[in-house]
Amino acid sequence: MQAWLRMADLVDRVSIWLGRLATWCVFIACMVSAINAGIRYTFDSSSNAWLEMQWYLFAVTVMFGAGWVLKLNEHVRVDVIYGSRTPRTKALIDLAGLIIFLMPMCLLMVWMSWPWALDSWTTLEVSSNAGGLIRWPVKLMIPLGFAFLALQGVAEIVRRVAYLAGLHDMDITYERPLQ
Repeated sequence: MQAWLRMADLVDRVSIWLGRLATWCVFIACMVSAINAGIRYTFDSSSNAWLEMQWYLFAVTVMFGAGWVLKLNEHVRVDVIYGSRTPRTKALIDLAGLIIFLMPMCLLMVWMSWPWALDSWTTLEVSSNAGGLIRWPVKLMIPLGFAFLALQGVAEIVRRVAYLAGLHDMDITYERPLQ
């Protein structure tokens, strides 16, 4: 089990790194948006590439940030079911949710989106908009993002199993979001 927990720690480091990349992509998208608006209003000129770049950066933010959110235990829950339970019951609920819902959804999304992204890469698909960007990098974000989310899901499953077996101490607390 210790080897699995070390693997989970490695996956955490990857998720943290991808999460920080996602954070920077938010900042860059804001800067691109501001610069694009400034050029458009100042010089009455714009390019679809700037708009598509924002879309691509948003894709990186969402797809690479998802694993980090799961790692931080900040993902969506049904508070009525989860909120007032014991730590052991919370770990069981987490484990069931990870195995029954998260993992099948992630694997299905990777399986279904990979051919779509690969086709875009092999045909060197380009946006149909004038001045648009190549499409395969943003399409590749979908299978990659779900694959990284699945890896983080495996890490969380390992932690919950180790916690339930008494081999790992973890903080199960969940702060209910402000309403």
